[in-house]
Amino acid sequence: MFALDATASRQASWDQACQLQSELFLATKELGGLSVQLCYYRGFGEFHASPWINDTHELLKQMNGVSCLGGHTQIRKVLNQALKETRLRPVRAVILVVDCCEEDVDHLCQQAGELGMLNTPVFIFHEGQDREAESAFKQICKLSGGAYTPFDSQSPKVLRDLLAAVAVFASGGRKALEHFSSSQGQHIKRLTQQLTR
Repeated sequence: MFALDATASRQASWDQACQLQSELFLATKELGGLSVQLCYYRGFGEFHASPWINDTHELLKQMNGVSCLGGHTQIRKVLNQALKETRLRPVRAVILVVDCCEEDVDHLCQQAGELGMLNTPVFIFHEGQDREAESAFKQICKLSGGAYTPFDSQSPKVLRDLLAAVAVFASGGRKALEHFSSSQGQHIKRLTQQLTR
């Protein structure tokens, strides 16, 4: 599941993610491919979850049809969607690209713990330096069995590599990720280490 904050503060990163999302598919070709559900929130309570997509062009078409709109975060809806989907079929990973958290952390942690019990890890790629959000995101990732990584929107290669790493993990598991990370930079190695603690 590929979830994005599409509130107004995220427009530049949304455009960047549109350019980079093909990495999700390219990184997993040799491992049997990937099926992605695109989720995003924006505006006044608007939340969207696409059908599962196996084609990079279709995913790009859907992402290009979205513009960012001011509003509060809706991380709770992302985690609810992940729980709903996981109860129907195994979801190997949830990626959330976000810059802040405006919700009750205890409630989000409860949902993250439920995802952890269902073996659905949450990977949060945090843009910016909001320390309160960082603390919340680290807890969500830890409880779900996922990993937290900050990134700078000025470094698109880092986000590209992170997306590719989680795609490899979703397709091939920890061994595939460990193999992938052996040829990557420190940001990927740190992500991998969080999963093996």
